[in-house]
Amino acid sequence: MFNIVLINPQIPPNTGNIGRLCVNAGAKLHLVRPLGFDISEKAVKRAGLDYWKRLDLTIWENIDEFLSHNNISKMHFATTKTNKPYFKAKFTPGDFIVFGSETKGIDENILNKYKNRCITIPMTNKGRSLNLAVSTGIILYEAIRQNFDSFDINQ
Repeated sequence: MFNIVLINPQIPPNTGNIGRLCVNAGAKLHLVRPLGFDISEKAVKRAGLDYWKRLDLTIWENIDEFLSHNNISKMHFATTKTNKPYFKAKFTPGDFIVFGSETKGIDENILNKYKNRCITIPMTNKGRSLNLAVSTGIILYEAIRQNFDSFDINQ
């Protein structure tokens, strides 16, 4: 199983879609406060459909709490501020794939501190970024692809 981490997500339907993705991929979702919405909002639940009640979810009070309770060597920080493509990263079960907010990304202090753990989705220079839910799906399924022999579709 993989862990998807959203730091300060702002758009409820993105989080709902990512929750649905996590259920279907057997991943755990971690939300790091502050959140830009109330987790009980209809928009979150509507996007997550009936999957939300089956979601393995942990909510952290802040990024410091999350980082202090989890193994940094198991983390991959998704950002547009690196040149290392996500498909060059080696993903292993239990890894954390960390995403920043839709508006700000991951704090630069974290990115600078863990430069060797940063990954990106290659894009042309015609746009700034991809939708958060789309980015999550791209990277999560690469992690599953790399570990498909140990992926349990019956979990």
